[in-house]
Amino acid sequence: MSLFQRLRGIIKRSELPIKEQSILTIKPGDVCEVSLITYQVIGRTSNARRRTIMLTLQDGSELKYLQIEDRETVAYSLYSPIDGRLDSIVEVPMTLEMDGRTYHLEEQYNDHIAAIGKTPFTNGGEQAIWQFQSDDRKLMRIEWQEGRFMLYEGEDILPADVEVLRGKPNM
Repeated sequence: MSLFQRLRGIIKRSELPIKEQSILTIKPGDVCEVSLITYQVIGRTSNARRRTIMLTLQDGSELKYLQIEDRETVAYSLYSPIDGRLDSIVEVPMTLEMDGRTYHLEEQYNDHIAAIGKTPFTNGGEQAIWQFQSDDRKLMRIEWQEGRFMLYEGEDILPADVEVLRGKPNM
């Protein structure tokens, strides 16, 4: 080995370390486990101002939605889509009753989202969201964007029940 090759090897820059994939950086194509069920992430919507992410998860033909809120602690909620409809954005009530359970409005906001992959709303843009909770801590979520409503029913998930199994490393 020549002297120049040795010097080149010493001076050569080392490669940047690969950042480990986390649930906050997960994206379509990655795989995660929620409550011992393995899902492929097929879509992601994010709201940078509110620091929330909604992942579209697929297990076979079943779709679920994992909401991640990065606040003082990271909080998770797992939703299933439900059939239902509302005719107008101004008709969303303060309380909803469904299957003998009453949901009370906790939060309503409008904000801009960014979407990638397969999501209920394929384009980013302005979105209105209503979040409800029942007395037995079940959750309901209503989303409206560009004249279309999506309704979800769900529950909070413990942080220990969510894990990234395989992800593409971030550089």
